[in-house]
Amino acid sequence: MIRVLLFEDNKNFRESLALYLASADGIWFSGAFGNAIDALSLIKKYKPDVVLMDIQMPKITGIEALLEIKKHLPTVKVLMQTVFDDDDKIFAAICAGADGYILKNPHPETYVQAIEEVHEGGSCLTPSIANRVLKMFQSQFVRQQPEYIDLTQREKEVLQCMVKGMSYKMIADACSISYYTVCDHVKHIYEKLHVNSASEAVVKALEMKLV
Repeated sequence: MIRVLLFEDNKNFRESLALYLASADGIWFSGAFGNAIDALSLIKKYKPDVVLMDIQMPKITGIEALLEIKKHLPTVKVLMQTVFDDDDKIFAAICAGADGYILKNPHPETYVQAIEEVHEGGSCLTPSIANRVLKMFQSQFVRQQPEYIDLTQREKEVLQCMVKGMSYKMIADACSISYYTVCDHVKHIYEKLHVNSASEAVVKALEMKLV
């Protein structure tokens, strides 16, 4: 069971999504809250595997909450959600360490799929979002001398699977290796790319043309 905690300020949307998640197979829905002021203490209390965090929140934004979560509880997966297809917000969420980014939509099953992907180590960035993030990195950073990243052939294969949005289990099947071996490879990839999340690894892989 994947333990999930929801932070969403829209009451109607929060209640309808909470109702769906509470009845979804494989999901242990821990609770829903209208703001993220006490997000850190609530996460420590409920110990969720995945946090669904709205970007537009009252008093403190979802991105501010995300920064605090990643600072104190870096292993907690945080999936950002918003109605805004906004470059600045996407860029800020990825830079803050978001494990995925999803646009709100009327199909709740999309959330379950995104939660499962993030929980299993997938990046949960749709091709269109990944492309937008790549363009933002290209436009906001001055080109420097190419940095040499010494990835092994297997690490390149795993990274390519991550770019495709595959979960750890899917990568294990595709590369004919164990789930735990995938975890080891991903850890080494993070260290070599100097990143802390799958989404950051995907963006850097695309930006540096590593795959």
